[in-house]
Amino acid sequence: MDFDRLCPDPPWDLDNATPIGLVGIGGKLTSATLLRAYSEGVFPWYSSDDPVMWWSPDPRAIFDIHTGIYISRRLARTIRSGKFEIRMDTAFREVMSACGVRPEGTWITPEMLDAYTKLHEEGFAHCVETWRDGKLVGGVYGVALCGLFAAESMFYRESDASKVALAALFDHLRSRGYTLVDTQMLTEHTYRMGAFEIDRALYLEMLKYALQQENVTFHPNQIPKISA
Repeated sequence: MDFDRLCPDPPWDLDNATPIGLVGIGGKLTSATLLRAYSEGVFPWYSSDDPVMWWSPDPRAIFDIHTGIYISRRLARTIRSGKFEIRMDTAFREVMSACGVRPEGTWITPEMLDAYTKLHEEGFAHCVETWRDGKLVGGVYGVALCGLFAAESMFYRESDASKVALAALFDHLRSRGYTLVDTQMLTEHTYRMGAFEIDRALYLEMLKYALQQENVTFHPNQIPKISA
């Protein structure tokens, strides 16, 4: 894919990143801009009162695609119980909207929601959902580009519902041949689940390799069986 042609004038500059990883301000959240951003290790993150802000932090947080997330004994029992039904790409906008419901406020603005929904319609953004008794109770969404999956956010309405969705996501990514799972910035929560930091330079090398895996597809109709 010719990312330069998709977005010839990106509103960011990796060579002039601030110490906290801000690489640009401005521009619009078109699908073309977003695809080029992810292809260069950049992502948008801002509040509703701000212009679009583009980030490429150093260090960068990732998950090991082979190890996946840390599965405790309790979570393993929940997975084996089958209490949650796993679905994929049946409620993308609902999952993303639910991820934005936070008491401290959210970066998932209406503009962000529309832009990523457009990416989903174009086949580049996906979600894994957990359902119980016909109700959506958890999920995770992100952007898939060649061998990269950029995990954006997750939510839960029942205990362990988001973790089960994340575990299912990793099993699916491994089965489809993905090589890199990005989680952008390390938090206490993602650290407990197994995420870790690497230098941005190394991340960009891993990203370059992932983008060479052009035959990798998400295939949402192939529902994963979770290993636990």
